[in-house]
Amino acid sequence: MTSFGPDMPEFSELEPGVRRLVAPNPSMMTGPGTNTYLFGTEQVAVLDPGPAIESHIERIQKFAGAEIRWILVTHTHPDHSPAAAKLAAMTGAQLLGMSAPETEYQDATFKAVRELEDGDELASAEFVIEAVHTPGHASNHLCYRHVGLNWLFTGDHIIDGSTVVINPPDGNMKHYLQSLQRARQLQCDALAPGHGEIIRDPDRAIDWLIDHRLERERKVRAALAKSPNLTTRDLVPHVYRDVDMKLYALAERSLLAHLLKLEDDGVATCVNERWLQVAAE
Repeated sequence: MTSFGPDMPEFSELEPGVRRLVAPNPSMMTGPGTNTYLFGTEQVAVLDPGPAIESHIERIQKFAGAEIRWILVTHTHPDHSPAAAKLAAMTGAQLLGMSAPETEYQDATFKAVRELEDGDELASAEFVIEAVHTPGHASNHLCYRHVGLNWLFTGDHIIDGSTVVINPPDGNMKHYLQSLQRARQLQCDALAPGHGEIIRDPDRAIDWLIDHRLERERKVRAALAKSPNLTTRDLVPHVYRDVDMKLYALAERSLLAHLLKLEDDGVATCVNERWLQVAAE
């Protein structure tokens, strides 16, 4: 489900006033680790402080080198936001984002002091950060556009050459595809993902993700036509032949997201946990 390049440096200055610190949580799903971004040098905003790893929280404060005033999160999955509450308690920083929905795999410790909506801005003397609501991977997922650079910080919404699990009920494939189109329309100069390196050609990366998801949808529809009345588990080998069997449990979650989208589109239906293609009228 994921594919990442070589290891990244732990700390990088990407542009004046924009720095990246990689959390020490590498894995199949997180690649080199979660990217934590620091905006500003006099008063600092931290984006996605990551998991609550004490050494990482200490490094965030060390590399900030100034007062941490704000903590932003893209979404409340366990690899992105659990350090936020601890860092806020240590620094007095304001927590901004969308609080966690009441579903599985969420960080319930994140409680936004300022609940952000699409188009809201965080402005300082050094930067302006605009919130862009991009539901799909998570219902409360936000990307953040650095207005001065015209960079979009994409969390798990866009990762170069990699797909993320869309896990219902909070994950929603239709919303995800719509949010990808929204991100493309912004015409940003670069994308800074939650895992992996900076993407300098946003249109290529976004188009690849859209094409990949739509091609997978075509495989789902073909499988329904050829092998109707199967459960999601039974459908996985038909749709994800290119995926290692060890990843089938994760693939089944994204498969369900595709099926729910097709159901919403009126071309599939579920009867007794078995999926069927709806005949065209």
